[in-house]
Amino acid sequence: METLPLHHQQFLKKLNNQLFIILLLMVACFFTWSENVNITRAIKVVGRMGVMISSILIYFKIIRYGSINSLEYKNIFSPILYICYLILGFISFSWSTNPGFSALQWFMTFQSFVFAYFFVKSLKVLDVYFEGHNIRLYHLLGNTVFVLQLVFVIGMWINPDVFFRLTDGGEEARLGGTMMNPNELGMLAGVGSACLIFDLYRFKKKVWTIIKIMVILYALFMTGSRSSLIGVLLIVFFHINQTKQKTLKFAIIALVAMVAPFAVYTVILKGGDQERLEEIMSLTGRLPFWQALITEGLPREPLLGFGFMRIDYKEFFQSAHTYPGKMTHNTFMQVLMNLGFIGFTIVLFQVFFTVKSILSEQKELKLMLIGILIPIVINSFTEFGIFGESNYGIMFYQIIIFSIAFRNNNHLTRWQKIILKKKRPDLFAD
Repeated sequence: METLPLHHQQFLKKLNNQLFIILLLMVACFFTWSENVNITRAIKVVGRMGVMISSILIYFKIIRYGSINSLEYKNIFSPILYICYLILGFISFSWSTNPGFSALQWFMTFQSFVFAYFFVKSLKVLDVYFEGHNIRLYHLLGNTVFVLQLVFVIGMWINPDVFFRLTDGGEEARLGGTMMNPNELGMLAGVGSACLIFDLYRFKKKVWTIIKIMVILYALFMTGSRSSLIGVLLIVFFHINQTKQKTLKFAIIALVAMVAPFAVYTVILKGGDQERLEEIMSLTGRLPFWQALITEGLPREPLLGFGFMRIDYKEFFQSAHTYPGKMTHNTFMQVLMNLGFIGFTIVLFQVFFTVKSILSEQKELKLMLIGILIPIVINSFTEFGIFGESNYGIMFYQIIIFSIAFRNNNHLTRWQKIILKKKRPDLFAD
């Protein structure tokens, strides 16, 4: 960063703040900040639209300041298959059992898709034309998660009635309240932890980063999310295996050794309560629900499903032996029900090519994307997930898709060279 001219440094510093703000606002717009339905809809639809437009403006701001659009596509099967999934979802409005609901869910998914495209493209252009800049996706996303989790940690002490959600007949209080599903909040904590660990590698002064991670992990513990805790433990062990810094490795192992046994016993095993353990074995009733979906629901519309984000002809699916559910609590089951075997096949191949592409990337990007992928995939097996109803896990997955979809074209056209030389003569200096 210090090697860049002063005016570039000032531009990049301001840009870093702007990228952080729009990412923070985009993720925050997924929360239910008000009990007023109209206010919530305005935030989730209109608010996200404003942030999406902001991401487009920032991208073109970078282009105008000192770069050109010289990016080309790679690993095209991942984004193309995701677009095929969106196209099929759009067409499904014609047979959806509730076209209005399907359209709203599809529109919000498309909003985050466009946001992710321009947000990641902005970062990729910076990598090409501002070599040495310190704007990093993991830093932006990690700080975004920290700020949001800090709001909930402070809120749980100031106003516990709002920030806690009572479950199991009022016996258990879980952080999230009416604003966010505790399991989704836990997944967000997992993503934040995965991102901030990279700041431990990058920054010499690690105390502030460790404090951020501890706040996030405390929030995760208070959500009581078993799946998210498992995700974080996997992320930690993944980084233990990757790092060559012996001091950092020992510190991580020592921290896990102190915290993990208590966390696993309290969150996952629920203090050894026998009834709760039996509940866990059925994934809190999810297993019989999934079985009923496959045996009773799927045969009704096997090929194309019930329409985007619809799982039955009615608002809720209910079997004689299961609870009523509006969504499947499994993102792959959700696709199977709302877009049938055709949609399910598209999604399976899309995930395959995404993972394959991640594993072929350079080390830092690969480790970062795997770290983000772990908590959102685990969440996908028990909650909304990456192909479920609108949630920030979808946006994170879309960011992953575009993070592996761009590369620079070093062979510029004559016109591109003329434009770039006019904007950035420093790049052509001998």
